[in-house]
Amino acid sequence: MFDNSEHIQKKKPLKKITPQRLKNIALYYLKRYETSVSHLRQVLQKRVNDYAFQNKEFDRAAAYAWIDEIVADFCRLGYVNDARFAEMRIRDYQAAGKSLRYIRMKLKENGVADDLVASLLDEQEYDELAAALKFAKKKRIGRFRLSDKQAEYKQKDMAALARAGFSYDVVCEVCQATEDF
Repeated sequence: MFDNSEHIQKKKPLKKITPQRLKNIALYYLKRYETSVSHLRQVLQKRVNDYAFQNKEFDRAAAYAWIDEIVADFCRLGYVNDARFAEMRIRDYQAAGKSLRYIRMKLKENGVADDLVASLLDEQEYDELAAALKFAKKKRIGRFRLSDKQAEYKQKDMAALARAGFSYDVVCEVCQATEDF
């Protein structure tokens, strides 16, 4: 029989968590990604929790205090800015043809305040029909489906647009629907 025990790799012990290490982790993360304050805090807390799981005597409360200090410093220095993050994401989501509901939900998941999202969305022009048409073109549904299959898949196409967060009127227009259901 083949002995597989020597091929099983054990997990390496994680490096000790210190305030400087957490700061370095945060800087490295911010160098690669634009993020919200809440999401940066989650990233750092995950690293602390992983280390604390391996080292039961580790003081999590002290590490969470370090995280709060680091995040506050980074906000003060402008490394992390929820408004900048939300503006960038809104622009990207609009270019991708996402609905307002989708945009609000995604930003809420990232910890951006609802009032900030509402004010940023009010500043920017949003054309729901244009976004729905982009979405439909990308997915090849509605009027972008082959003409001989449009009637057959009309209900499915409308459902896909509705699940994406577009209003009924816009869904009907994209699918060239005139009757009410």
